[in-house]
Amino acid sequence: MLRGIPASQGVSRSNVVVLDRTRINPAKRSIVEADLAKEEDRLKASLTETRSQIVTMQNRLREAMGAKEALIFDAHLLVLEDPMLLEEVSRFIRKDLVSAEYAFYSASEKYADALSNVDDAYLSERAADVRDVTQRVLANLMGRPTCAGLGDLAEPCIVVAHDLTPSDTAMMDSTKVLGFVTEVGSRTSHTAILARSLRIPAVLGLGGMIGELRSGQSVLIDGFNGFVVIEPSDETLFEYGQLVERQASIEESLEIIHDDEAETKDGHRIILSANIELATDVEGVLQCGATGVGLFRTEFLFINRSDLPNEEEQFAAYRQVTESLAPAPVIIRTLDLGGDKLLSHVNVAEEMNPFLGWRAIRLCLEEKDLFRTQLRAILRASVFGNLKIMYPMVSGVEELEAANVLLDECREQLRAEGAAFADTIEIGVMIETPSAAMIADSLARRVQFFSIGTNDLIQYALAVDRLNEKIAHLYEPTHPGILRLIKATVDAGQAHGIWTGVCGEMAGEMAAVPLLLGLGVAELSVTPSIVPRVKMLIRSIEMAQARELAAFALDSDSPKEILARAEALAKAAVPDFFEGAA
Repeated sequence: MLRGIPASQGVSRSNVVVLDRTRINPAKRSIVEADLAKEEDRLKASLTETRSQIVTMQNRLREAMGAKEALIFDAHLLVLEDPMLLEEVSRFIRKDLVSAEYAFYSASEKYADALSNVDDAYLSERAADVRDVTQRVLANLMGRPTCAGLGDLAEPCIVVAHDLTPSDTAMMDSTKVLGFVTEVGSRTSHTAILARSLRIPAVLGLGGMIGELRSGQSVLIDGFNGFVVIEPSDETLFEYGQLVERQASIEESLEIIHDDEAETKDGHRIILSANIELATDVEGVLQCGATGVGLFRTEFLFINRSDLPNEEEQFAAYRQVTESLAPAPVIIRTLDLGGDKLLSHVNVAEEMNPFLGWRAIRLCLEEKDLFRTQLRAILRASVFGNLKIMYPMVSGVEELEAANVLLDECREQLRAEGAAFADTIEIGVMIETPSAAMIADSLARRVQFFSIGTNDLIQYALAVDRLNEKIAHLYEPTHPGILRLIKATVDAGQAHGIWTGVCGEMAGEMAAVPLLLGLGVAELSVTPSIVPRVKMLIRSIEMAQARELAAFALDSDSPKEILARAEALAKAAVPDFFEGAA
């Protein structure tokens, strides 16, 4: 039995087909100046051909799965038009006198590496999209086949690969692929997203254990728990048959509580909201039974494009979400991008450590026109529902006050223009830095709510880069230092009559939910697909149990003991969520 990341729920059994694909890694080939025009013509022809191929795949995916899933390829098309990338490729060709394929590979790898290092799981996974496009461009430049096998499978099987790109999954025959197993990847990769859309079980991130799997083997994959069972016994098959029945029963139970409140057994109500990236995600919020949006990541309106979204485009997106979910709250986080060169239309100097650098509220307070445009759009959308504004990565009172000064300027501008906006809008800050947690008392006097971004708070407080394999084991959400920072933030908020939510990954971890409730967190915001399970868990525990767990955690020195105690409570409350087979 091998264990990876459960990326798409379900159980499937079939024979393995190992997808053997060698990435194109072009050798450096020098050219002479007389060949410059020829190389650039070759590159243009390849980009044109690649665009045609991607549009064909996008249309096929739109017909098979709908418009939302087909949007995945918008990012691929934008890579082909990215002015910063293409300018870098041209510079390589002309300055270094190298072939088009070597220049494109070098420039795109630099771009993909920058994305990989972003401390945001969704954004870092977009590096795979850049590399997918790069391989297609290189294949066209070098006259190699661009697809390998997924569209031509003869029999139903479970596909095993180092990784599967969006191009792979778009071209496959879903009646033949019964499941995915990959060496790399996460729940936020496009492979995982498409697997969930297609309802195909998937286990990703097996790492070196992938070498245990060979073509022809009979395997069973458990997308609920992340297991891959090689040559399963009759007893294992029987147990998994029961698991499938239990999970079907769970899904029915989750549907029953769709419209119910996220309320503990002893009557303590929690606001359970959803995190979204795009205005089109509203449908998912409505379907999952969440109470509005606790985090609208507005940076997805800005990335992978050659221009900045203007006020009208932003206003339309914010209005759509706010109006569709009214009167439920919608918390819009202002732009959270920065010195990792994702915002190619803002001149950003290269930084030694972009995550301790010019980003989020720091960037917005310098790029005031950029910030004012967004704030005006948000204010105008506020009349269409219950909209709130949240500033990211605030580390001191001065940043908060400076942001509010700009917000007041935008109010005055709109008032002078006769444009409507809500008279009162709640303003909140994200608690993502240790300094913010330590001055939460001062911040609480100036805002109406806190939202804790646990991903960054854990990284900064523990000095751990969770993407660094050598130290990733030190990234511990149940570290006593983290829990005490959360508790201090909650207490400061309560002392001033404001609520505290959590919108980081910790809010969606089953074991962490009772712990956060016990620490006094009033709102949780999670990925829409997780909302029903978090709601069921909340409805299956008592607040007294959660407070007892929190008291134990705050008095403990061991992250592992805290995690074990938290897991025990969650498992006792909703055992079916944790039950595997075999």
